[in-house]
Amino acid sequence: MNRIAFISLFAMTFRLAAPLLLAGLGAIFSEKSGVINIAIEGIMTIGAFFALVVTYATQNPWLGLLAALISGVAISALHAVVSIKFEANQVVSGVAINILAAGLTAFLLNVFYGHGGQSPAIQTAWQLPRWFSFLREIPLIGPIIGGHNPLVYFAFAMVPVTSFILFKTSLGLRLRAVGEHPRAADTLGVNVYKMRYFGVLMSGALGGLAGAILTIGEGTVFLEGMVAGRGFIAIAAIIFGKWMPLGTMLACLLFGLTSGLQIVFQVVNITAVKPQILATLPYVLTILALAGFVGKSEGPAASGEPYRKEGH
Repeated sequence: MNRIAFISLFAMTFRLAAPLLLAGLGAIFSEKSGVINIAIEGIMTIGAFFALVVTYATQNPWLGLLAALISGVAISALHAVVSIKFEANQVVSGVAINILAAGLTAFLLNVFYGHGGQSPAIQTAWQLPRWFSFLREIPLIGPIIGGHNPLVYFAFAMVPVTSFILFKTSLGLRLRAVGEHPRAADTLGVNVYKMRYFGVLMSGALGGLAGAILTIGEGTVFLEGMVAGRGFIAIAAIIFGKWMPLGTMLACLLFGLTSGLQIVFQVVNITAVKPQILATLPYVLTILALAGFVGKSEGPAASGEPYRKEGH
């Protein structure tokens, strides 16, 4: 590959990693609180759909972004109530929400636009502040990190923010405590239920924004099935990254690189590797991560376990 192809590959890696990263960071909040969030796939689907619908109706991507956040929180609240209040199996609840999100968005496409499969395209372009142009001028990495959608920068900016919240604040300490030893945390006066609701709702907010990247960030339409397993890849990324924000970011960049290779190889007409094989790489990595082939990686001790307060 020539220099332009390499630049395109790494720029694409940066861009393709962003929705995985936001979804993964959201899932970390939920997992750290002790609630498994398989529903991140459905949350991204809902966020992507409502971001597009509101942006198309208002021609304002910022309102679309707000709609993605609100809808993501709303669908994650359903998972939170079922998992925390009613103590349902968290994996089953997450799978049910993924199915609900796929069916609901397909139904609403017909209701809103009179046909399924695909929404109308939006025309609104994002405008970056002029001072962002300096990114393009940075030696070596300027062409790679410059010129992206604002949501891409937001995703990577959330890595240190998430690390700070989880490991440098009392809120993060309480959140991690209820994910490791909820009974002990309760004894010390920490409201386990509130902390778990916070973790799941944060995953909904960030997951909804992750979905928005797919439709109003880098895309212009909503397609049925367009999330295409990215929520599960995000979960694999946090396992790769050992439930740490920085490790999750590196894993998402790896997934983004494997996805970018497929596109770049097709563009530059490299036929030594079949594009179908490259297309499977992110999913193969996901299987390896979930199967435990990436080394010992243990999540929070109480993850997936409902909590019942003594005397209730």
